[in-house]
Formats: sequence, structure tokens, C-alpha cells
Amino acid sequence: MYRNFLDIMSHNQKRMLSFVAPAILAVSLINIESLAAGSGEHVHENFQNIGSPNKNSKAIRTVKMTMFDNYFLPKSLIFKEGETVRFIIKNSGEFVHEFNIGTTKMHKSHAREMLMMREHGVIEPDRINWDAAKSMQEQMGHGMHNEPNSVLLEPGKKAELVWTFPKHADLEFACNVPGHYESGMVGKIKLSH
Repeated sequence: MYRNFLDIMSHNQKRMLSFVAPAILAVSLINIESLAAGSGEHVHENFQNIGSPNKNSKAIRTVKMTMFDNYFLPKSLIFKEGETVRFIIKNSGEFVHEFNIGTTKMHKSHAREMLMMREHGVIEPDRINWDAAKSMQEQMGHGMHNEPNSVLLEPGKKAELVWTFPKHADLEFACNVPGHYESGMVGKIKLSH
């Protein structure tokens, strides 16, 4: 029966289903996690624990990151402790995606902000509503997605991020648009001596 249901759906209906289903999963997981944590407090770690933004002139090398729907290429990264890297990030998917450097704990916390951005109409399936982002920023103090460790991109868009990695950190890069992390848009960053 389910197979027949998919057969009669239009291409646009299937696209919307592929967007909505992971979001429903993300909302469920976030709500379960909030109940288990008790307070539901917003968690931020000091950026020094994950590194710091830098200038292009300080970059030792350039890494091209491509975001597709539900995965990144490359899938994992290896850098030297203290290395400064210039990332050129392109969204080659059909949906809005994020490239964010952080710890697992930071991504879980940031996922709540991204869910709020979705709820306030900032993140739409294939575009960012910057008017809604400005309104959310004025009302809640976040919404513009202007953190130094992250970029949010519409399909076909590119951005750059220059980052100096710390010593002894357990990092990953991820997309925290609701449902995307859970669907596999996460990769490990290994730091070597």
C-alpha cells in the first residue's frame, strides 16, 4: 500500500515529503532530549574550545566542502592542531543547508535554535527568509545565523569560512537544519599533532 501511495505522488509532493519527514523526526528527538535533560536550557560552549575564526591570509590550506541533500563531501576531515584552514562551502543540494563546526553538545544545542528558525519562517525548504530572520533577531536575539563557526546557504550558493583549529578537541561538522543531522549530515574532524 505504501509503495502505491508513493507512486501516485507528484514530484513536488515527494520533495516536500523528503523535507518534512526528517523535520518531524528531529522535532520528536529534540523534545525527547529536552524532557530527559529536565531544564531544556540552551547550551553554549566557549568558541575557544573549538577554535577561532581567522583571516584568509593566515590559512595554510583550502578545503572545498560540498553539501548535498543529507550528506557532505568530503565525509570527514583531518587537520593538524592549531592549523588555519580556509573552507569554500557550496550547497549543491535542493534544500537549505548549514556547515557548522562544533562539538556534539554544541550541535544538539544549536539544533534547538535552528528549529525555532524553521518555526518562525526563517528557514524554508529551499530559501532563507531574511525578513523573518531580522524580525526573529529583534524579538529573540538570534535568527540572523551569524556565528563565526557556521554558514547557512540556499541551494546553489557558496560561502567561505576561515577557521583555526585548537588542540585536543573532539569536533565534528554538521548541518543542524531540523532533520538533517539525524539523516546523516554530520562528519568527524580529527586533529593530529
